[in-house]
Amino acid sequence: MTKALPKIAVLGATGVVGREILNILKENDVKYDSIKLLASKKSAGSEIEFNGEKYTVIEAVDDVFDDIDICLASAGGETSKRFAPVAAKKGCVFIDNSSAFRMEDDVPLVIAGVNDEDLRKHKGIIANPNCSTSQLMLPLKALDDKYKVKRLIVSTYQAVSGAGLKAINELTDNTKTNLVGMPYTPSAFKYEIAFNVIPQIDSFCENGYTKEEMKVTNETRKILHLSNDVKISCTAVRVPVYIGHSEAVSVEFEKEVDAKEARELLKTTKGVEVIDDIATYAYPTPKDAAGKNPVYVGRIRNSIAFDKGLDFFCVADNLRIGAALNTVRIAQKVIEMELY
Repeated sequence: MTKALPKIAVLGATGVVGREILNILKENDVKYDSIKLLASKKSAGSEIEFNGEKYTVIEAVDDVFDDIDICLASAGGETSKRFAPVAAKKGCVFIDNSSAFRMEDDVPLVIAGVNDEDLRKHKGIIANPNCSTSQLMLPLKALDDKYKVKRLIVSTYQAVSGAGLKAINELTDNTKTNLVGMPYTPSAFKYEIAFNVIPQIDSFCENGYTKEEMKVTNETRKILHLSNDVKISCTAVRVPVYIGHSEAVSVEFEKEVDAKEARELLKTTKGVEVIDDIATYAYPTPKDAAGKNPVYVGRIRNSIAFDKGLDFFCVADNLRIGAALNTVRIAQKVIEMELY
């Protein structure tokens, strides 16, 4: 017997990612019985137009989860820590976009279309990976299935939107002051972001890597079920781009790999679009990805550092594939697999 359509909620509905979740729910024509838009007390009472109707934003409190089947959450780690266990106890599937539960052993960390079967292990909470991890998983999963990853080195070039609205505004303001030769004191970043790159995202760990870099390392291993023998390293850099993370990826495999064959494989990989023709200078840039769903891959070539290696460049809209889109896709899989 088919389950009744779920009652859903969006937690953090007034935020940048929350609003993108609403856009994608509409784009994907997700079927549900009812929807609640949740936010902090500060935003409660405001109105959001969605799917041709006006909804009043409701304050997130414990009782609001009593009649919710699936909650799509993007309200920050502390908020998730506060409400995810409450929602789960009430029988709600809490799909969390923060880092709060990603590395918990009993919480599936899922990229829809990559490790969907992990969803069956959920105990009420499902984690959405970090944005820079998310876009890497679609091409890397296809390559790992065929050639088996042995070593991975990733350099990310991440848009300011990954740091929120304050960071977006700071890039605009900082650029304007630089263009007229005025001094600027940054607040969203440690250094000026206009006409600059900053080789730090999140705080530093004891090993000298940042938390962002370790997220890519640890989350990749968990999602692809890679052993500790697979060595992974990441350098994460903030760049003066509004939307669209870019990644330069070097992979060593256990099996022989041919760039031409890998290119054809990625062309048939769901969620991936290949733009790769150096004769016509065709390769992906963040502007190609903004507002779109695919992970774009180009510059695919055999490595000259690894005997069985491949280098490629990938870009994606970090607010979509890295956050809102995968959250919605997870919800769709939960509905399709009747796991609510």
